[in-house]
Amino acid sequence: MEQKIFCCLLVYKKFKPHLVMVFGQLGYTLLYFITEASFNHGMSPYVYVTYRHVVAGFVMLPFAYFLEKNVRPKLTFSLFMEFFVLAVLGVSLTLNMYFVSFKYTSPTFIASMVNCIASLTFIIAVALRFEVLDLKNPHGISKVLGTLISLAGVMTMTLYKGPVMSNFWRPLFTIQPTIASSVNEKSQFKGSLLIVLCCVTWSLCFIMQASTLKRYPAQLSLTTWMCFIGAAQSAIFTVIAEHNNPSAWIIGLNIDLWSTIYGGIVVSGLLTYTQLWCTEKKGPVFVTMFNPLSTIFVAILAYSVLGEKLYLGSMIGALIVIMGLYLLLWGKEGDREVDFKTKGKLQCYSEDQECKI
Repeated sequence: MEQKIFCCLLVYKKFKPHLVMVFGQLGYTLLYFITEASFNHGMSPYVYVTYRHVVAGFVMLPFAYFLEKNVRPKLTFSLFMEFFVLAVLGVSLTLNMYFVSFKYTSPTFIASMVNCIASLTFIIAVALRFEVLDLKNPHGISKVLGTLISLAGVMTMTLYKGPVMSNFWRPLFTIQPTIASSVNEKSQFKGSLLIVLCCVTWSLCFIMQASTLKRYPAQLSLTTWMCFIGAAQSAIFTVIAEHNNPSAWIIGLNIDLWSTIYGGIVVSGLLTYTQLWCTEKKGPVFVTMFNPLSTIFVAILAYSVLGEKLYLGSMIGALIVIMGLYLLLWGKEGDREVDFKTKGKLQCYSEDQECKI
């Protein structure tokens, strides 16, 4: 019995980052529907981004102050400027582009395009030498193939619809679409450009987080700083964007408030912290490769609960994405084994002992 418990604990410890990222994507899935309902209710996306990170900052502040009091490095001007850039890339600029693109494209298109972050992060990480790429090693080939296959799955979901899968029961809830049924070609190009730029800045944010965490290994504190700085940046942008609509800042006891609280506490607070934790443990590519799961969860929930249309192309693309995810994660685990063996050998040599690994 004790041996089984010990084995379970070992398995849990090994796959803890994987479980954390899966539950994180479930959290993002719920956010998608809550914010969609809130924007239909009339809430400004700019105001939402600002309020959401104000809530997250105040929620995370006491945890960051007390739990990381002894491990938090001294704040310097260079670190603060890094926090400022991280807030631009991960909060104010990226999220505002993300939600504005809702006006010009479809949510399905956005959810599919966000999955390109994994491929972009891998490419940028290799270019900046944050990621090891050895094409002579099967694990290195697996990472490249996994990235390409995952991207192919995303393109399949985006470009190929196929026949509609019939729904066998009536939807439990109904959410009206956030965009107009017809959008001109120029607006579609504008929305597509915004979401592509959003994916690029998000990828840069993940890579920069990995670099910053090496010199500031305090995830709670970094999350808090990003929330407050990002909220201030977004507030300035909101004042400019909503200068003719001051009433946009007012929200009542309705879906707008609940979406702000959920987005602030769960997404901008808890999920941002867990992403930073996983980035430090596994690297930025590992974190971004779980983004396709959110698209799959959204499709399943929209089909089974909300009665939205599910196309055959989405199902095929989802399967292709999962294949790519598996290949890239297998390649990442190979890097982890190599690092472990290298560290073990160095430790044995330093202690002048014989070691067999």
